[in-house]
Amino acid sequence: MKKNILKLMVIGALIAAPALIFAQPNPGQNSGGTPTGGAPIGGGSAPLGGGIAILLAMGAGYGARRVYKTRKKLAE
Repeated sequence: MKKNILKLMVIGALIAAPALIFAQPNPGQNSGGTPTGGAPIGGGSAPLGGGIAILLAMGAGYGARRVYKTRKKLAE
């Protein structure tokens, strides 16, 4: 009986925890309306096209190397 009560208490605490615990304050809370922690979350100006092209080129090079080594090993 005590084990069941303990299990119910633990399950109840786990269910209630998200409603009682907050990771960060609301953006307007105690800051006069300005967002806390810096600039608001949103789109930046990071150029994604260059990074994707580099990743594709590296993947193609790695694939070509694997094909070359495999063909070389089969030829031996």
